[in-house]
Amino acid sequence: MGIGVAVGAAGLAFGTAAVAAGLSPAQSVFMSLFMFTGASQFALVGVVAGGGSLVAGAAGALLLGARNTLYGLRLADVLGWRGARRALAAHGVIDETTAVTLAQPDRESARTAFATTYAVLGSFWVVTTLVGALATERVSDIGAFGLDAVGPAIFLALLWPRLREGGGRNWLIAGAGAGLALAATPLLPAGVPVLLAASAALIALAGPSADPPAPTAAEPASGSGPASREARP
Repeated sequence: MGIGVAVGAAGLAFGTAAVAAGLSPAQSVFMSLFMFTGASQFALVGVVAGGGSLVAGAAGALLLGARNTLYGLRLADVLGWRGARRALAAHGVIDETTAVTLAQPDRESARTAFATTYAVLGSFWVVTTLVGALATERVSDIGAFGLDAVGPAIFLALLWPRLREGGGRNWLIAGAGAGLALAATPLLPAGVPVLLAASAALIALAGPSADPPAPTAAEPASGSGPASREARP
């Protein structure tokens, strides 16, 4: 719930940016409600605000949002939902819901974490988008509140325990990914550096790992409860 409220507050910045780019408050809220992927939304309005076409903005947003497809493949096994619940959950697959879900020790906790983060963040994101859009004429620079730093700070907080406990190889992969993203950001379109940074995970294929695997929410997929966990080597 804390992550949902904190990240959802960044909707203020999006509402402001969207209206400044020429969208109406209604269009801004529509994007937050149905698109619901902050980085892609900012990418789209950023292109439009810079004089680019809507097609170029949409292409950049789709490219940046492509990572959610990979998240979805991972979470499909972790959550194990089918039918209408799976279709609804697909709309909520973003950075924060994925990170919080994969940090859980079992399937039941993963489902609770996903649903709670999705509901709180989604609701708050839409409401704050509306507030930011309506307040644009009254607040000239909402970025001065530092809301753009909330998302990265929370994601780093979620990542830190895995880096601290994962050993040298995890640090090598994380460092390589961060380096690739930083080097590519000035040269490539929005979204490409993020996808390129994922190639750092190929380091994990270079020989057997000496580090013990960290437990993830995917482990209980073949069974849940203390008995099934104790039966695993």
